Amino acid sequence: MTDISHPAPNFDRDTIAALLLEHWNLKGDLSPLESERDQNHRLDAEDGTRWTVKVVNASEPETETGFQTAMLKHLAVSSLDLPMPRLRLSKDGGATQSVVGPDGAAHAMRVVSWVPGVPLAETQREDGVVASLGTLLGKMDKALRGFVHPGALRSFEWDLRAAGDARARLSAIGDPDQRRVVEYFLDRFDRIVAPQLAGLRAAVIHNDANDWNVLVDPEDHSRVCGLIDFGDSLHTPVIAEVAIAAAYTIMEVPDPIGATADLAAAYHAEYPLEEGEVDLLFDLIAMRLVTSVSLSALRKEETDDNPYLAVSEAPAWNLLYKLYGMKPSFATANLRKACGFDAVPGAWKVAAFCAKNRNSFAPLFARHPKLMSKALVPYADPENEMTVTSRDRQPEAAQEWWEEYCEVHGVELGIGPWGESRSVYSSDFFESRFIEGERRRNHLGFDLFLPSGTRVCAPMDGKVRSVVIETDPLGYGCMIALDHETDCGQPFVSLWGHMAHEAASRLSVGDVIKAGETVGYLGAEDENGGWAPHLHLQLCADVSLSAEEILGVGEEKYLDVWADLFPSAIDFAGLPQETLGSTGRSVSDIVSSRRQNLLPNLSISYSKPIKFVRGEGAYLIDHRGRAYLDCFNNVCHLGHAHPDVVEALSHQAGLLNTNTRYLHDNIVEYSERLTATLPDDLAVASFVCTGSEANSLMLRMAEAHTGRRDAVVLDWAYHGTTPELIALSPYKYKRNGGKGRPDHVFEAAIPDAYRAPADWAPEEITARYVQSVAEQLDLMKKQGRALAFFIAESIPSVAGQVFMPDGYLEEVYKLIRAEGGLCVADEVQVGFGRIGSHWWAFETQGVTPDVVTMGKPIGNGHPMAALVTTREVAASFNNGMEYFNTFGGNPVSCAVGLSVLNVIERDGLRENARVVGDYILSGFRKMMEKYEFIGDVRGMGLFLGIELVKDRRTKEPATDMAKRIANRAKDLGILMGTEGPYDNVLKMRPPMIFSKENADYLLNVLDQAMNESVSALETM
Repeated sequence: MTDISHPAPNFDRDTIAALLLEHWNLKGDLSPLESERDQNHRLDAEDGTRWTVKVVNASEPETETGFQTAMLKHLAVSSLDLPMPRLRLSKDGGATQSVVGPDGAAHAMRVVSWVPGVPLAETQREDGVVASLGTLLGKMDKALRGFVHPGALRSFEWDLRAAGDARARLSAIGDPDQRRVVEYFLDRFDRIVAPQLAGLRAAVIHNDANDWNVLVDPEDHSRVCGLIDFGDSLHTPVIAEVAIAAAYTIMEVPDPIGATADLAAAYHAEYPLEEGEVDLLFDLIAMRLVTSVSLSALRKEETDDNPYLAVSEAPAWNLLYKLYGMKPSFATANLRKACGFDAVPGAWKVAAFCAKNRNSFAPLFARHPKLMSKALVPYADPENEMTVTSRDRQPEAAQEWWEEYCEVHGVELGIGPWGESRSVYSSDFFESRFIEGERRRNHLGFDLFLPSGTRVCAPMDGKVRSVVIETDPLGYGCMIALDHETDCGQPFVSLWGHMAHEAASRLSVGDVIKAGETVGYLGAEDENGGWAPHLHLQLCADVSLSAEEILGVGEEKYLDVWADLFPSAIDFAGLPQETLGSTGRSVSDIVSSRRQNLLPNLSISYSKPIKFVRGEGAYLIDHRGRAYLDCFNNVCHLGHAHPDVVEALSHQAGLLNTNTRYLHDNIVEYSERLTATLPDDLAVASFVCTGSEANSLMLRMAEAHTGRRDAVVLDWAYHGTTPELIALSPYKYKRNGGKGRPDHVFEAAIPDAYRAPADWAPEEITARYVQSVAEQLDLMKKQGRALAFFIAESIPSVAGQVFMPDGYLEEVYKLIRAEGGLCVADEVQVGFGRIGSHWWAFETQGVTPDVVTMGKPIGNGHPMAALVTTREVAASFNNGMEYFNTFGGNPVSCAVGLSVLNVIERDGLRENARVVGDYILSGFRKMMEKYEFIGDVRGMGLFLGIELVKDRRTKEPATDMAKRIANRAKDLGILMGTEGPYDNVLKMRPPMIFSKENADYLLNVLDQAMNESVSALETM
């Protein structure tokens, strides 16, 4: 081991000048430089050059002197651009010269170029200087890779591998408090660092980038321009380079860990560090300081005249105390993050797991929080009354303000976001341990405000880790910690703060809490730490931390680090990100702009319009993060934003989108797949963009095939938006703005078994409704007209979810075909397996139409539609005029259509529609026993309706009741519509992915809405 206590050389200035002239032919002025073991001078040569002259300590072995020479030579060749000393060879070409000191001892003497600059120790730390040093050291150590020399294989007190030797110097530290701090780091070194040293990557490093050896640009103190004094270089763990540089560079800076992170990140960018190296960096920095202060204490009396040893003692102690006050794992998390690693290994897996499972976690409360109306609690506003009263420890006043706000704005659930800056954290407890003069203000949990006593449930299985009751003002009160594990085995912890104290006696460490089971209850102000009642829900990816060590409030500067360690629990709580707010215009602004710029007869649903910003599965999500279970919008057949459809669309759109005049696989493959779902005779497809286009194309085909245009339709039917289709739609032409039934359209009765006249025997209903069609055909003949086609939705939708009596279409089709007309099935609303038992609703009637039109669900929200017909009808349409639709059948649309078919088949969605639909119908029938105003329930698969009446005998429509229930359901988070000639049928067409869980919520909300409506009527 190098003897650092051996006296330094003591040549007089004249002797050194003579040696320089003799061996290097250099003359000039010499100025002494401080050194711990060697004797150094600066030479201002007569030729204007400057040099550093070193007389090496006599105790230094020749191999070590040779090592430094070889190292400088290596860097001179491998890194010409690095600002460091270059060797001046002697007259005889040697790098060193042996000289004899006054005491007769032999010394090596070396001359290297003077590196201009100002020692970092003499400057204020400017922004960028630490990173600049990291860059320089990273480049240098990268250049030293592979360099070896026998003299590098040495050890001495400044080798961090020997840092544990400081324990032998503890007695030299007189202050007991200082000794306690040093012992703390020594214990950590022995326990954590020393066992890992042998496994660390090792190489030759500078080993002494202290702030006197680091030079900065005199004109720009943010730029390191030189590194000097390679006397302590050796072969040792690479990470020691960063640790030693940090130990000196971060002294007396407000944010030492932030400065270290800058240094490490810059070094890492040039010469990548390994995770295991970064994990030990904090302790190695501390141990460099421990080495420094313990050596200084030991040698104070011996070398009192050598200021070099004591120059950084006070700042070193200050920094040691700062590091002592920090949580090492938090400091390491910062350093890991700065180098591009997870703040704690596997942290990303926790956040990814929660994001992936957000929609499958059990709800936190009896009613899922995503379905509640929400608002942010105003803790971000330091002047808000709730903030002020909470800060002043007046929880009752804070709760009173919040309750009034909720009452006025219709808010059910308050949200306190992760990362929010809050002024409520006012006590000394929240002073930062990392950044001098800063406070911790940023909330690292996720708050949910509900009344005290609210039952709180586990989103997933967990095991009780601890139950602690804190008594600190504005603390957690009762705090429960649960252990969890992701599906890939990554452990994490959930923390539940501000709970009622009952949990302390009910729960024991090791208890298993299953998903959906009770964790606890929200505590009142007198047991929750003195807050307005709420749940502080927090996740922790570092399972080494106890519940008390989990940081609930952190520094804003380190939010990216805290996000790894303590990821937001918003996904764990099952809440959409929009809960935290969304961009875009306000509701009132959008309404105003629509009135100004869009057609005035473009309607808006609900008296209080909803601004939806995203769809997800069976839910639509508004701009405030409230999710609505969508039981109405049947366009998104597979659920909103189905990933398979999104992928198919985006992939094909990124390749090609063109028209049908060019060949492409997608259109032929889709036509094959689509027609395969239909009876054999329906074999020719054409693709368009909307259901209206499909029905318009049908009109052209019918006229081309029959030479006629007269049609029979069903009352209250709707077939499209174009003039010729409005003419076929009593739902339109009989209402406001309609012009009545055109002469070429003949209107048969809706085959509604429920509303059949009372004097019709049940077995006569089918025939009676068929007779209505026959009468229209007779009327047509009497007027000298001839039939072109009969069109009907296979289950009339806007007519009120009407299911045709058995055999109806079979008999009607016979009549139509006898007159030479075409039978057209409009499956725009009911097709693609919605009814569960079949792909197409017309199949339930045992018929095969001549033309089928399709739309809405065909593309799961993508604008596409189709018509499929027989070869005979297609041949008639082929009259010499080209049929071309610019966008119909394009590759993107066909890719989307294929993905819809794939998902229906792969996921068994027809069977799901049948099973869940039957389950819902069973629930409807139970409601019918409870509520007299339910006149009829009907449905097949996921095409459902409930008809409301004032009197079951007279069947007088309960239109107001239907509207009241639909609106109340919306308030409770369910979207449904009202339909039928009297607008008294509750209409539900949920997506094919609708689950029994979704069905239960639908049934519960309907029951609540109906019960409230009855109560409201009784009090009127």
